Amino acid sequence: MTSQIERGYAKGRARRQQILDEAMTLFGDVGYRAASLREIAARVGISHPGLLHHFTSKESLLLAVLERRDETDSARFDMQETTGTEVLRHMLELADYNATRPGIVELSCVLAAEATSPDHPAHEFFIDRYERAVRMCIDAFEQARSKGELNPGVDPEHAARSFIALMDGLQVQWLLDRKGVDMAATLREHLAKQLSVEL
Repeated sequence: MTSQIERGYAKGRARRQQILDEAMTLFGDVGYRAASLREIAARVGISHPGLLHHFTSKESLLLAVLERRDETDSARFDMQETTGTEVLRHMLELADYNATRPGIVELSCVLAAEATSPDHPAHEFFIDRYERAVRMCIDAFEQARSKGELNPGVDPEHAARSFIALMDGLQVQWLLDRKGVDMAATLREHLAKQLSVEL
């Protein structure tokens, strides 16, 4: 039999997810700075103090939103269960998907730049995020090399860092010129020069 405490925990987790969903939507729509906790609380149907019960500050909510976004993207594109060129193929799919959500892309670009400051609340998050992304791509290129799918002379670490840099740079260019920049196509063309297989 489910206890009141268990029901309370389940309700609390559901409310927390609802807050994260609304915060991600609002941050994507209007940006982090313009979004307010009161607006998010109103969208969820709770009071401002009620929201602060789950997230003690706007900064803590931001970090939770960023973590949730990465977890959702990783699950959507099966990043944890694939290896080698399949990882790179899924990243191309992610680039295509990002072209459908400019608000999230803008949020990510702005925050990544802001978070270079050591006192930014997302500083450590982005350090860790880039380390994981680069490591994942290095592994993917190394696995491609072991299968004979990497062109001669291509260094996996250099290829990985170049790919992540290009992916991020294209996002900024795409935000400025959405009709003229095709993120996934440019990334695919870049990978075609490094891999002996077509993605």
